[in-house]
Amino acid sequence: MLELFLKPETWLSLVTLTVMEIVLGIDNVIFISLVSGKLERVEQNKARKIGLFLALFIRVILLSFISYIVQQMKDPIFYLMDHGISWRDIILLAGGLFLLYKSSMEIYELLEYDADEHSKNGPVKFWNVVMQVILIDIVFSFDSIITAVGLAQDLPVMILAVIFSMFIMLFFSGVISNFINKHPSVKLLALAFLVVIGIMLLIEGWNPEIAEKYNLKSYVYFAMTFTICIELLNMRLRKKNDTKPVELKDIYK
Repeated sequence: MLELFLKPETWLSLVTLTVMEIVLGIDNVIFISLVSGKLERVEQNKARKIGLFLALFIRVILLSFISYIVQQMKDPIFYLMDHGISWRDIILLAGGLFLLYKSSMEIYELLEYDADEHSKNGPVKFWNVVMQVILIDIVFSFDSIITAVGLAQDLPVMILAVIFSMFIMLFFSGVISNFINKHPSVKLLALAFLVVIGIMLLIEGWNPEIAEKYNLKSYVYFAMTFTICIELLNMRLRKKNDTKPVELKDIYK
């Protein structure tokens, strides 16, 4: 074990993989921030920490079964219209549908939902939020696992990279969450981003060759980064001109 970390290529793999894990974990942090934003302010930080620690725990477990995940879970278990469906495809398809439903409902609630109607349903339960985080963590973990296999061959390096990236995301998750909740237009962009991620998961679950051939993730992340940069410029312009930003129907405040 000690000899492994005496090699320069081991440290290069560790740094590279840690950076990639952080990039791939951004959508996870956004989802956790949006879902935890429904809770009372005193519970939001607790929910984020539990969510990210569960994500870390889930990814370490999945890494321990890496050979099974990469090989066996890609084998078709049944066929639909002559198209083989594996366990991996089912998880990605289910995750994509969940993200589409959840994000669409969140957008509807922010724009159209009546706060009085929401108040009749009672407060959002803490563990309901945590369970949603666990479900989406499992889906987002597959990108993390596949990337880890491609960039590193040693299990200790993979696990350390996941741990380092999770602690970095844990440190910045509160800042990201507060920023999203403070700026409604960014919150709407984040939800739109999750809708696109949901569609991408559906494509990847149904036909991973298409997603890989056209490198859909790169297009999605580039488009979202560009959009956020434009929104940051708009925020600066509004601040300069002392213009009040658009107000959404935030039923959780």
